[in-house]
Amino acid sequence: MVSHSCHSLSFVPFVYIFYTNFKKGMTMTSIYLVRHGQTAWNKEEIFRGRTDIPLDETGLKQAELAGEFFKNMKIEGVYSSPLSRALQTAQKIAQFHRMEIHPLSGLVDMSFGNWEGHAHQEIQKIDPETYRQWREEPHLAKLPGGESLDDVRKRAIASLEEVIERHTGETLVLVSHRVVNKVLICGILGIDNSHFWQITQDTAAINLIQYKRGRYVLSFMNETCHLKLLSEGRGKVDF
Repeated sequence: MVSHSCHSLSFVPFVYIFYTNFKKGMTMTSIYLVRHGQTAWNKEEIFRGRTDIPLDETGLKQAELAGEFFKNMKIEGVYSSPLSRALQTAQKIAQFHRMEIHPLSGLVDMSFGNWEGHAHQEIQKIDPETYRQWREEPHLAKLPGGESLDDVRKRAIASLEEVIERHTGETLVLVSHRVVNKVLICGILGIDNSHFWQITQDTAAINLIQYKRGRYVLSFMNETCHLKLLSEGRGKVDF
């Protein structure tokens, strides 16, 4: 009897762990990946990176419309890059759900190093070879004083996996940046960063990533229909 009792007790944790892991595997987690609204440097095509540029007037309106998109959804978590342009966008989303925004360093914009604060036309003149590689072979480019796409992808994927583990079966919003969103999409689709320029991310665009049974599904990408109330051309900036 003693032997049987011990076996029964040791079996219970095993069953619980197996059931918990099985349940996690069967549960769908939905991640809405949002790009922040427009800033003056988006409009002027200036490299931003870690420079903390706030939303401009159009960007604030875009953020408000993004908030309206999520207003009637059940959202269990809002995460954001710690930069103000992302946090301002996340705030417009979180306000309808009375939720705290969790800054996540892995979602911060790519460091453009020496390029930050310079327009792309200017960089094209002063660093033509690196600029050419950035435009033609982005997966090979290492920006002076900055990051590579692989650097960004590693930390962004780690952050995505972290929030999925924390919120299994729930619906989340992650607010980040053009480069981060693009490499995350490459990552979940299993394609390398050479496809970077084949993915568009307009300001305040929304993407839906779903995770189940260890696999990612990109349900939609670069959704901007919520911006249709803005005048033509004000909601389309992929820079």
